[in-house]
Amino acid sequence: MTLNDHDKLIAVKTLHTIVWAVFAASILAMPVCTASGRTPLAWALAGLVFLEVLVLRVNGMRCPLTDLAGRYTTARHANFDIYLPLWLARHNQRLFGTLYVIGLAHLVWAQLRA
Repeated sequence: MTLNDHDKLIAVKTLHTIVWAVFAASILAMPVCTASGRTPLAWALAGLVFLEVLVLRVNGMRCPLTDLAGRYTTARHANFDIYLPLWLARHNQRLFGTLYVIGLAHLVWAQLRA
């Protein structure tokens, strides 16, 4: 069975949304883990997100899945490649980048106090 471009786009968007959810959950979980004394897990989550940041930096601050999705559509609105509301897709990096830095600062502060 050969997939058409529409089906391929749906597959990429689904994968991209799952990957995004893992990183978003990791960022949100960092301060929770820190506050509950589970700092090794918080550091692991911070490291996982840092790897994603490196991937984005190497790719010009674009997710490689965005480029892959672009092969299957001419659409280029902010959420053409992911199942997120348009406003969130537009502000995703700024919002979650800020939360990541705050979570990382909280983690470092907690470690210095310990």
